[in-house]
Amino acid sequence: MTIGRGVLYIISAPSGAGKSTLCSMIRDIYPQISYSISYTTRAPRGNEKNGVEYYFVDKNTFSNMIKNNEFLEWAEVHGNYYGTSKEYIQNALSNNIDIFLDIDPQGAKQLRRQGIDAVFIFIVAPSIDDLEKRLKNRATDTDDVIEIRLNNAKKEVMSYIDYDYIIVNDSKEEAFKKLESIYIAEKLKIKHIKNINNLIKI
Repeated sequence: MTIGRGVLYIISAPSGAGKSTLCSMIRDIYPQISYSISYTTRAPRGNEKNGVEYYFVDKNTFSNMIKNNEFLEWAEVHGNYYGTSKEYIQNALSNNIDIFLDIDPQGAKQLRRQGIDAVFIFIVAPSIDDLEKRLKNRATDTDDVIEIRLNNAKKEVMSYIDYDYIIVNDSKEEAFKKLESIYIAEKLKIKHIKNINNLIKI
């Protein structure tokens, strides 16, 4: 459905809110969407592979990338560093590719301050209790890490004001419909249409 220049969608959510699942669902239907792979200093979890879920690098490499101004944004989250490749985003958008960028509220706020032209979407679980159940069922973190994530989630939820849209993920199917609606509506905005001939014959 690419009818103009590429659109950047910023997707944020507290850990366990289901953003990765929703992003995977929409990419299954709209394969033209590119999913930006972030760099991180954290260790891989489970079956995660380098270059698939993340680019896994050490802290020294990450620090050098910061010095070389290679990140569009970067942040420290839960004691680890995460960053978005500036070159990848710029190249994709210039080639009319839509991008879903999964970043934390710190990174999203950086992009807001930079005046980045993007659609900001915040996904939340219906309650903190529900979020706790999801994190425990995921079984990828210790109880101490889950406690940290829950405490951070309570703070992150208050950053909803920095976003254009908010989706409460109490039903995966309903949340997906909302995300899909946002994607389609944004693509049809006049500012994204380079040439009317892409839509109709004149």
